Amino acid sequence: MTETVVAMKLPVDESLRIRKNRIMPAHPTGEEKRIAVVTGTHGDELEGQFVCYELLRRLKAEPEGLKGIVDVYPALNPLGIDSITRGIPMFDLDMNRIFPGNDEGPMMESLVCGLTEDLKGADLCVDIHASNIFLMELPQVRINELTAEKLVPLAQDINVDFVWVHANATVLESTLAYSLNQAGTPTLVVEMGVGMRITKTYGYQLVEGLLNVMKTLGIWEGEVGETRKPIVSADQEIGYLNADCAGIYVPRVQIGEQVKEGDLLGEILNPLTGDVEQAVKAPISGMVFTRREYPVVYSGSLLGRILGGGKA
Repeated sequence: MTETVVAMKLPVDESLRIRKNRIMPAHPTGEEKRIAVVTGTHGDELEGQFVCYELLRRLKAEPEGLKGIVDVYPALNPLGIDSITRGIPMFDLDMNRIFPGNDEGPMMESLVCGLTEDLKGADLCVDIHASNIFLMELPQVRINELTAEKLVPLAQDINVDFVWVHANATVLESTLAYSLNQAGTPTLVVEMGVGMRITKTYGYQLVEGLLNVMKTLGIWEGEVGETRKPIVSADQEIGYLNADCAGIYVPRVQIGEQVKEGDLLGEILNPLTGDVEQAVKAPISGMVFTRREYPVVYSGSLLGRILGGGKA
């Protein structure tokens, strides 16, 4: 059943509506657990759109397997998705920097407050993001170290390749995930794929993981395909690749590939002179989990990340 969560009037007789689709079991008891799947906070991140479609398709194909409540929010920032804009157009706001909102505050803070209240109380919220147009990310869950004890076991069931536990100092407190976790609603942040694109293989992978974690929670008793156990970043080094100069970056490795320290991972080329400006080499051995996709780079541009400790 689709319903409007919050709505606001806009100029020219238009309205901003955030909607969700609630899927209920055939014979509810009133004691069901609930999972909330949210995406579209950033309008240029579209990987979650396919995940929402495929998850709903699977649930409708096997309704007898559903034993709990599934709330799907495919577009938290519908204006951004419609205009392919990362933030909220007209308001010049990053939606993921104003949570939990304020009911008495400006328009967007009031809207975000209503959304936060609707999400609170779920047994699990999964906040799906893609990378930007510059980078490809291997499917991963990112977790604040303060909530790692509670969230890592759930993240290990969601069929990603990697769980990145961040230091608390690097976590922004105005995000949806931080606000919900502070309010007692366990929330996992998934990052995968690339901005403005859909990577179907990653979508299928995450849907299998959502069904798997729903089975763990007692929300789903239907079919679940094979899932993987992710590498957890605890006690493992992260190696960063950055450009030393401007040019065109041409990678030589695939995302997910294991590399050795010193391996050639790509080159920054000068199309004017025909020279190789920089041979980009692995600073550590491990798995490439972030790879530069957009070729134009400048000094300092992020070219990739490596999770140390892998076998090459």
